[in-house]
Amino acid sequence: MSATPASQRFDRLDALRAVAILWMAVFHFCFDLNYFKFIHENFYRDPFWTVQRSVIVTLFVFVSGLGQAIAWEQGQSWPRFWRRWAQVAGCALLVTAGSYLMFPKSYISFGVLHGFAVMLILCRLTANAGVWLWPMGLVAVLLPHLVQHPFFDTRLTNWVGLVTHKPITEDYAPVLPWIGVMWWGLASGQWVLRHKRHWLSGALPQRLSPLAVLGRWSLSFYMVHQPVLIGLLMGVVALVR
Repeated sequence: MSATPASQRFDRLDALRAVAILWMAVFHFCFDLNYFKFIHENFYRDPFWTVQRSVIVTLFVFVSGLGQAIAWEQGQSWPRFWRRWAQVAGCALLVTAGSYLMFPKSYISFGVLHGFAVMLILCRLTANAGVWLWPMGLVAVLLPHLVQHPFFDTRLTNWVGLVTHKPITEDYAPVLPWIGVMWWGLASGQWVLRHKRHWLSGALPQRLSPLAVLGRWSLSFYMVHQPVLIGLLMGVVALVR
């Protein structure tokens, strides 16, 4: 979710972001097929699905950290940051509303976009922490495994991540441990920009340019793909059942 101007974008980073959102779309399509009973899978317990979900979110969050490193280096202003943040936060509220209509008992109160809304601010405030970002990330990743308390098990507090059990919700991406992954992405991006800049700024093969274009519209794609997929499957159900 880089906020760099189009003329300063890093096509390789955009393409990597596109890989994440396409993988996510395939995952969600399979979930939708299961919801409409075209397939029969356990997306909540089967490691084949739960591990995929974790990897997809990890890739998303890490790439966002890389994008924040670029935005920080290019001197992104606070007004520009807040404009992008408002888009993410607004979309997060729409996700909550939409999920409540479909899953009133397990609606998304703090999912991936909610997590981004909080973590982007934390990354912005700590972007000048330098090498300390690495141990900060490690602590953030490990802390939920070391500290849990019932206080954090409510919908009003589980966004922190120190829960004693995973809440009943269709998506859950708490600040801990995911801020650790974003900090690692931020630290990695800052290192690459200083020492191996060509890894990000190098040209992208022409055949992969559609991925870069898609990656620039990641938030729009994120918000549109599920309504489209669900609408199509509802149409299929209406025709064949």
